[in-house]
Amino acid sequence: MNALSGSTRMLPYGRPLIDEDDIAAVCRVLRSQWLTTGPAVEAFETALSAKVGAAHAIACANGTAALHLACLALGLGPGDAVIVPSITFAATANCARFVGAEVVLADVDPASGLMEAEHVAAAARRASALGLRAKAVLPVHFAGQAVDLDDLRELAQRLGLVVIEDACHALGATTGPFEPAAPGHVGDCRASAMTVFSFHPVKTVTMGEGGAITTNDPVLAKRLRRFRGHGITRSPEAFADTAAALDASGRANPWYYELADVGFNYRASDIQCALGLSQLGKLDAFVAARARLAARYGAALAPLSPLVVPLHRHRRRPHAWHLYVALVDFAAAGLDRGGMMRALQRQGIGSQVHYIPLHRQPYYRRRYGPLALPGAEAFYRRCLSLPLFVGLDEADVDRVAAVMATLLLPARAA
Repeated sequence: MNALSGSTRMLPYGRPLIDEDDIAAVCRVLRSQWLTTGPAVEAFETALSAKVGAAHAIACANGTAALHLACLALGLGPGDAVIVPSITFAATANCARFVGAEVVLADVDPASGLMEAEHVAAAARRASALGLRAKAVLPVHFAGQAVDLDDLRELAQRLGLVVIEDACHALGATTGPFEPAAPGHVGDCRASAMTVFSFHPVKTVTMGEGGAITTNDPVLAKRLRRFRGHGITRSPEAFADTAAALDASGRANPWYYELADVGFNYRASDIQCALGLSQLGKLDAFVAARARLAARYGAALAPLSPLVVPLHRHRRRPHAWHLYVALVDFAAAGLDRGGMMRALQRQGIGSQVHYIPLHRQPYYRRRYGPLALPGAEAFYRRCLSLPLFVGLDEADVDRVAAVMATLLLPARAA
């Protein structure tokens, strides 16, 4: 069959794998007396903190809520600035704006899409020149590959920056060696104050919608939990109005609570966490399956080089493969990206662009003016996310590569 003459099933760029045991876990919650703020939430948090090696995990409604909670817990606000890579989803930057902080958009490595220490240093200098006080940096572990947290930690310490890892792509990834210790897991917070995760349906592990923050700081963990639940505290040791809070014996009145801060209803339900807990038990298998498919892509697309090359991979930072991003030289091929995506779609192959640089977005252009970030621009010109999910097989990967070849090789021959 000609690669462009027909197709089988539709291949989106991402899709969750929900098994019968996942469905059974959710049904157990539906048959229980707890639908939210119950034992499944605590069980999921315990399992997640153990999996990544952090002292605390706080589940919440989604990844955006997790980013917002991290900024709230850190006390970011007006007068502060946060350094964020231009290649990321809007929520990474928007979370700073939610609390009134300013955003300093940084460049990335055009071969990997990652904001590394050199890009953070340049952004910090630009912030200083603008009179902004950079207080935090949000590195993004793009596509499932961790940034160099060794270098970033050292730079952050010198510049007085707090590190909040955006690991929404990177559950299951490992970090650098952290000499003399062994490599750690993304989320263990050995180089950061907090790490943020997303469990959206296209992520490696899904809760339907959901998010979480991990930290080793008990004070931050308390603040995160308080902001997650409207800013309310029920802890007697935190009560300000003890006359109203305590009875004559000094015990807390059973109905009593206090509003310590203005928070949000960012709680995760037991339904979400039951699914997340079931999925989390399969994380290692999911990551291994994605790695096998990524290796197949590498082999299948190799004949298309240099028109198509994979993201640059750092040898000491194993990849969790949330996305398979190919870098396509559309100009050399004489093709436009939209035309290629539509041609792929006609053959039942979904694709996506991750991401339009934030410095191009109208809101951030209006607020901060035009920026020259050549690495982000170069990455954006070439990036194309191809189907990658557990449930894809090697024949599917070969099919995608064959259609890509049919579209690109005539340009090479010309």
